[in-house]
Amino acid sequence: MTTPHYTGEERSKRIFAIVGASSGNLVEWFDFYVYAFCAIYFAPAFFPSDNPTVQLLNTAGVFAAGFLMRPIGGWLFGRLADKRGRKHSMMISVLMMCAGSLVIAFMPTYATIGAWAPAILLMARMFQGLSVGGEYGATATYMSEVALRGQRGFFASFQYVTLIGGQLLAVLLVVILQQVLSEEELRAWGWRIPFVVGACAAVISLLLRRSLEETTTAEQRADKDAGSIAALFKHHKAAFITVLGYTAGGSLIFYTFTTYMQKYLVNTAGMHAKTASYIMTGALFLYMCMQPVFGMLSDKIGRRNSMLWFGALGTLCTLPILLTLKTTTSPILAFVLITLALAIVSFYTSISGLVKAEMFPPQVRALGVGLAYAVANALFGGSAEYVALGLKSIGMENTFYWYVTAMMAVAFLFSLRLPKQAAYLHHDH
Repeated sequence: MTTPHYTGEERSKRIFAIVGASSGNLVEWFDFYVYAFCAIYFAPAFFPSDNPTVQLLNTAGVFAAGFLMRPIGGWLFGRLADKRGRKHSMMISVLMMCAGSLVIAFMPTYATIGAWAPAILLMARMFQGLSVGGEYGATATYMSEVALRGQRGFFASFQYVTLIGGQLLAVLLVVILQQVLSEEELRAWGWRIPFVVGACAAVISLLLRRSLEETTTAEQRADKDAGSIAALFKHHKAAFITVLGYTAGGSLIFYTFTTYMQKYLVNTAGMHAKTASYIMTGALFLYMCMQPVFGMLSDKIGRRNSMLWFGALGTLCTLPILLTLKTTTSPILAFVLITLALAIVSFYTSISGLVKAEMFPPQVRALGVGLAYAVANALFGGSAEYVALGLKSIGMENTFYWYVTAMMAVAFLFSLRLPKQAAYLHHDH
């Protein structure tokens, strides 16, 4: 396939659009992950208990509740993006995330308002979950539509560069706060700072997104099938199920080696919390840098081959990596193993949104991508930490490793169903 020629102006316009769309993604995920990384400090303020594992389980439960809202967000914002336009949908989702962060930042604790505190925390997280559920589909769709043809894999990979960037900035901010504030200060009020930062960043992203150009035509938005869940299941059921199948494994392994890994290193491998933070910061930074490389690779070898490598390597390597991590005392070995695992995950994450977008026509693209992703992510991604901690608490931690391995095998099988070349997105624009 020959690479089309773009004028300098069109090229820079498309690159600006990628930056604008992904800026909101960065903010959304920063806000979402700050919760996971600050949980150690604010858990006692909302869930008074003398058992730290119970406190963490409670905060993980609220984290999972944020995920359960995602399918509703995926449907709501997917429909909005297909009927009203991608830009419209992306602006509303970043505004909602900002609101959720502000509520958490200034919320009274259990000591002040009793049981209302965890209840309001839950509500704010559900609101944020709704927003993130909508963010993924609209952004993935928008970025796949503005990406330069012949380099789609490379440009679309920036969705995960910013997604991981958000996670990384969240870890980094926590690491900085750990240096500046004492443990007592962090528990008392320091944990609120990242939520304020996130809310301010959302405002900047909103301004950037306002200047984006819409990628759908008025005709596509007016189509009777636009954003229709009935049309999606009637005409694109097989595509939807395929996306669901490999996203389940993809989400599970992603959360296992990103958000859960920090707790795993402390709780299971017995490392110090600061050491775990350093390891994860380094590993996530490398992981972020890998995305464009793996995206470019997919432009060369094809999306389907990238997905097959992901499924195969994930199935073979998950168990040995997690078992070795369980007993390692060396931070360097832990860092190498986690980076290796994240390199395998990169075969998927670098092109995750694009592979999905290529399977749906414009009228139901945001809905198809957003809903399939959100459902699989809620069931398998959001529950990863909860399942892992739950199995550990009953002395069956190794079962979790087998569960991740089995889901990777499922992802491999579903990747076999991918078309040899993209069904859609070849001739649009």
